[in-house]
Amino acid sequence: MRIWDINPGYLNRQSLLGEHRELHGIASIIENNKKGYSSHPETVRWVGYQWALKQRHLLLSSEMALRGYKDKTPVFIDGNTGQWPTTFIDEPFMQFRLLETKYLTKEQGRIPLPKSAQQLWSQHKYSILARNVNLYKKIGREVSDMKPNQEFSELARILTAQLRIQPLPGGLINALQHMWGHVSDLSSVSNIEFESWSPCMLLTEIQKLTLTFEDKYLSQSTALSELEVWSKNIVI
Repeated sequence: MRIWDINPGYLNRQSLLGEHRELHGIASIIENNKKGYSSHPETVRWVGYQWALKQRHLLLSSEMALRGYKDKTPVFIDGNTGQWPTTFIDEPFMQFRLLETKYLTKEQGRIPLPKSAQQLWSQHKYSILARNVNLYKKIGREVSDMKPNQEFSELARILTAQLRIQPLPGGLINALQHMWGHVSDLSSVSNIEFESWSPCMLLTEIQKLTLTFEDKYLSQSTALSELEVWSKNIVI
């Protein structure tokens, strides 16, 4: 059993759908006090973090939708809102390395597995911008000073932790507007119509244009799917 902690965009189709199935299994064990796999380390670390498990499911669902899959099995469990497990089965950096081995002769995920701190940062930039502009600037400066072959386990941990935080409305809108700048010239939407959109509508248009015109930068961004989970209840 495995619930990954890194963004679902890194998972290939088989791993994405597999985690979705296993998450439902863990949710059922916790909700119904089932004994099967109840002592498995992956199950144990999610006990008491039902809200977080539901959020992980929403992240999986958003990534699945981006790839053309429709999730018809929502997770309704809740508890300890805003709290995530404090332990990992494997550190985020090691999860990337495990997937490298796993995918050696298989298809890759939507987002390429990072080979350097610079690549990892470019994939997470808009997700961090949506949450903390000062941290966005700080990490940007630090990463620019890192060597291409320098180990980035601490950066992986920081980024994984940040993506568990709900963005404030202003930060999320700021990030979406930066993302919109990559594809706005490809859209037939007028400025007047654009200005009346909710964040969720804007992200939907960004996703559509990114996939249709294969914008390389945005198509490899964690924000392309994960911000959808947080944008639905925010109104400009």
